[in-house]
Amino acid sequence: MKKKTTIYDIAKALNITVSTVSRALSGFPAISDATRTAVLETAQKLNYSPNKLASALKSGKTHIIGVIVPSVQAHFFASIIHCIEDGLKDSGYRVIIYQSNESVENEINGVKTLLEAQVDGIMASMSLETENVDHFAEIIKQNKPLILFDRVHQDLKVPTITLNDFKAGYMATQHLIDQGYERIAFITTIHQIKIFNDRLKGYKAALQDNGLPVLEEHIVFGGLSIKDGRFGSGKLMRSKNKPDAIIAGDDFTALGVIKKLKEIDETPPEVGVIGFANEAFSAYITPNLSTIDQHAPQIGKECAKMFLKMVKQEDPFEEIAHIVLDPSLIARQSSIKEP
Repeated sequence: MKKKTTIYDIAKALNITVSTVSRALSGFPAISDATRTAVLETAQKLNYSPNKLASALKSGKTHIIGVIVPSVQAHFFASIIHCIEDGLKDSGYRVIIYQSNESVENEINGVKTLLEAQVDGIMASMSLETENVDHFAEIIKQNKPLILFDRVHQDLKVPTITLNDFKAGYMATQHLIDQGYERIAFITTIHQIKIFNDRLKGYKAALQDNGLPVLEEHIVFGGLSIKDGRFGSGKLMRSKNKPDAIIAGDDFTALGVIKKLKEIDETPPEVGVIGFANEAFSAYITPNLSTIDQHAPQIGKECAKMFLKMVKQEDPFEEIAHIVLDPSLIARQSSIKEP
């Protein structure tokens, strides 16, 4: 295997000291332009690439950020990651992405892997399975910035960027009521995650405020996927008091609901359907899907801004901010009744 070029090889080729090469490569001002040019040209000729790990060990900074998300297949999380990267690039930071795939075990391994890689901080949206947060507490112990977004945990005293999910659940329900639907069901996750619990509370509050009953038979707990949407809606539509509208825990679940309703000739908006997240596909399916926009780009931008502030502080948790964004309704064919 070909030996990797080092600064010693450059020094030998130019007959100068190793410290001079090092200073020239790092832009040290006392080095003459002629020497700097010679070092850079020789480095290029010898295919030299700097040892970033060694530089990081020396400076204590890798300029790498870890981002943990449930899945990059969801446009919601992909959009957040894109905006985090865009918000950090001018400051010289790069991003390592780790998917938990909704597994707490994967999430624990992700935190461990990123800390071993000496990242300067971690941003995370927790898996559905996450209850114990000791692995995240380890990041705080190491005095590295930790920011939680979308899915957060009350036991972690760290900055957060979230949506007003109570308002999101209320807004989705109120929209269906305004369209004339009265027997509104809700399909959500069985896992006790704050954002989904808050959406369910918003749903119940909207029904009560409009004088409609909250029926436990209209609340289906399960998973969040196309498969779960099909199963949950099938169960609801077989019940004696079948709903005339269904709120799904996310857009993928809502897609499953629409597929199942089509199979049994209850195509929306005959039965109204609305989801959450404004996934890319939601505007292009038939009928196109009503949804609650969670403003993923803004979440990503706020994460980047918050990190850049935290990393400058000796104690990154000196000030703990909680940014809460307002949801927006995007009403489409799946929930709008014809006049």
